[in-house]
Amino acid sequence: MRRLLLALGALLCAVSTAVTATPEIEVNVEKRNDTFVIDSSFEASVPVRIAWRVLTDFDNMARILHNLNASRILSRNGNTLRVRQEGTARFGLFSYTFNSEREIELEPRKRILARQIAGNTKAYTSEMEIAPSEHGTRFRYHAEMTLDSGIARLFGGPFIRHEIAEQFGWMIEEMERRQSP
Repeated sequence: MRRLLLALGALLCAVSTAVTATPEIEVNVEKRNDTFVIDSSFEASVPVRIAWRVLTDFDNMARILHNLNASRILSRNGNTLRVRQEGTARFGLFSYTFNSEREIELEPRKRILARQIAGNTKAYTSEMEIAPSEHGTRFRYHAEMTLDSGIARLFGGPFIRHEIAEQFGWMIEEMERRQSP
């Protein structure tokens, strides 16, 4: 059984490298004890105002991110939101159904901080920074995530790398769509 899991892990790593070989979206995943540390950076050829609208369009996020079934703002107090999301992430033969409730703090057109307050991930925090760049908008994402599932922890690195690259790719597509006349 252990050999089978190791073989599956090697196969997933190979598939992950092929799937996420998008030079525009750099995603690094490092495992520290039970926590995955994710760093990503990329650019989009859109102004900051359009990028911000897409990143904060939580009530419509299920239309933007194809792995979400539902996303909605539960409450808002100034620049602090409580957002609930549900979905299924797929990677090769594996899928992972997730739900989360996060407290999100917005620093308009600059930064988004998120902290999980409920859901099926043990812990999650993230920070997304955006800034104008020569060609549009530059993004820097940092997250720390502790998964609840044994299989997710085993194959977490390639799985997370794939999911992050895919989600940011979908967001860029939506930003470009909104920019088009």
